[in-house]
Amino acid sequence: MVSHSVWIVGTSRSGKTARLVEQFCSWVQPEKQLTESFYTKKPGRKKAERIPEFLYLKQTEPGVLVLAANDDNRRELGDIIVTSTLGKYPVRAKTPLGFFQDEVILFWPLLINSLSLKAQFPVRLRPETEQELATKLWRPQLDEEILRIAGVNESRLVRRILDLLQLAAYSGVRCEDIAQILAKGLGDNTTTLEPEFLASLLLDWRNWCLERGLLSYGIITELYSQYLLSDRNYQQHLTKRYQAVLADDVDDYPSVARLLFELLLDQGAVGAFSYNPDGAVRLGLGADPNYLEGLAERCRVEILTGPPSESLGEELTKQMVELVTEPMVLLSLPKMVHSIQTTSRAQLLRQTAEVIANTIQSQQVQAEQVAIIAPGLDAIARYTLVEILIKQNIQVESLNDQRPLVSSPVIRALLTMLALVYPGLGRLVDRDAVAEMLVVLSRKQQAPENSSLLTDAINRVSTDIDPVRAGLIADYCFVPHPDRPNLLPVSTFERWDRIGYAATTAYNEILQWLEQQRSQQELRLIPSPISLLDRAIQRFLWNGSNLPYEQLAALRELLETAQHYWEIDTRLRQIAPDETTPYTTIIQFIQLLRRGTITANPYPVRPIGGTRRAVTLATIFQYRSSRRSHRWHFWLDAGSPLWAKGGAATLFGAPFFLRDRLGEPWTAEDEKLAEEQRLRRILTDLLSRVSERVYLCHSDLAVNGQEQLGPLLPLVNACVTHSVI
Repeated sequence: MVSHSVWIVGTSRSGKTARLVEQFCSWVQPEKQLTESFYTKKPGRKKAERIPEFLYLKQTEPGVLVLAANDDNRRELGDIIVTSTLGKYPVRAKTPLGFFQDEVILFWPLLINSLSLKAQFPVRLRPETEQELATKLWRPQLDEEILRIAGVNESRLVRRILDLLQLAAYSGVRCEDIAQILAKGLGDNTTTLEPEFLASLLLDWRNWCLERGLLSYGIITELYSQYLLSDRNYQQHLTKRYQAVLADDVDDYPSVARLLFELLLDQGAVGAFSYNPDGAVRLGLGADPNYLEGLAERCRVEILTGPPSESLGEELTKQMVELVTEPMVLLSLPKMVHSIQTTSRAQLLRQTAEVIANTIQSQQVQAEQVAIIAPGLDAIARYTLVEILIKQNIQVESLNDQRPLVSSPVIRALLTMLALVYPGLGRLVDRDAVAEMLVVLSRKQQAPENSSLLTDAINRVSTDIDPVRAGLIADYCFVPHPDRPNLLPVSTFERWDRIGYAATTAYNEILQWLEQQRSQQELRLIPSPISLLDRAIQRFLWNGSNLPYEQLAALRELLETAQHYWEIDTRLRQIAPDETTPYTTIIQFIQLLRRGTITANPYPVRPIGGTRRAVTLATIFQYRSSRRSHRWHFWLDAGSPLWAKGGAATLFGAPFFLRDRLGEPWTAEDEKLAEEQRLRRILTDLLSRVSERVYLCHSDLAVNGQEQLGPLLPLVNACVTHSVI
């Protein structure tokens, strides 16, 4: 029997998504000459010529499920489909995990009955809150001996254990079976904890969360795969709601997604799937491309041939892969591949930034057409590149910059403000924090919208109280106290005339506002700390002006994190009232952020409007996940061994949960083969995303002073004749 579902195979930027949308349009908008036969169903037409009636998706029938690998791709794909069909058809665009979450919450009453849970509305746990609560639950069992055996600190161990639950759920493995798979995979490895111990912790955690109606990503996926998908009632509802499914880049989907697709296809739905053999960006983070590829047997396979449009071509990709895999081959790379070579990494960062600045200023390329890609970006590299380029009036956009929220001065200032308003938080405040708060909260009005970029940037950071005056005020006017830290009038400082009129006025306004908030807090007129944060933002930071996107994103992230934190705290207090003071939650919240916890990104995570005229700065994983492309690439640290390593994009135990090798031990030979395949995919993918020129940026010595002998070194040597140095 011929399948009406389509499996589209192609490399990056070969037109897979466009073909996917085209297929969808062919379902909902059949050719004009065939339209009549669909409506009238004339018997005179031969059966072989008729398009199956169920392939004509009607507006009045169930909707279409559209899935994409990540949230940015989801929005773009949804927009393209709605535009192509003029918004006439009910389309639901989701990521796989987002779909699982919506379904679990929607069918929560069904899960309450089948699992005998307490009837309460579920609350989703964000990763930072999940880790904090799991740490509190497990702390009595994670003693020093356990940490010594694990070889990592408490925070890293807790995250590693929680990741095991998520990996198991993604692969369709029950929490109860994790111990068996780990025991089989780890074998006699004495450097890790006992699988039974890890599994018992996860079972305790899962049951603790379900009793309180708390859902982490791992628990959501397990509930969906183990309970909802196998439930007859749910299956009937699911197949009634969706008559078609479109899934883009399924090589980045977890194993559970295939179970969902097969259920829909079995019930008569039609599907279109795109697959990139050189993708698998999320392999090691729960994706299982080999298992998803098995879905092709149920579809009509289409292979998009030919090199990706506007890329350096298949020939260059073949040469570079050959040079890396067989270094003894004597090849010279074409002139579109250049190198920047220095001795030290500090020189490399400066030289790379200068080359980029010169090429942009000479109008060889626009800023938005340049990408700097590295296997890993440390704070020094980010700061150096951004500072040099911004001084040349060139903006830089860091893709999904995963920095702790507390690294922003604005966030630190707001946390200090909380400690000055609420009682019992005095130990969280010091003079330096107060001085920084005074600087941040005394910002001046911004320049008009039509001002130049440089002038606007200067106005954005100008404040009435500069750091020197703020330090003087903090030294003489701040009174530390464990319960009620206080700020005194500026006249307390004998030489207060040195502060100046503008700074004195700004300080008095801050002082008056703090006193007003304290009095309202005592009268319980402030509903929650979230309200106080919002008041401070409105009064001192927003103030009728347009904040830079980075600051706006940080403030939204803070408010979303705080709102989520107090929502979880309220749920826990309802179930088990705590005898601690109401301000304990504020203390824990401030300490959570000050520990450098990286919180979830705010929604949406990208600016609204056109593309920023900025150089893109990203790690390999971030760049490949974003599916972007540029005219020029600068591959930073080309000699680094990290190009072949999974690094932070590979979770502990990930290979044990791949469906084609479930529980099999991971050997050194397996690791070597995986690194070779990863490097081949990275080169093929990146070269299909650049259209004109690649710079291999290499320093002989790494940051730690060691010589760099990574797998891309043969490429650097092969293009030495084109070096710009």
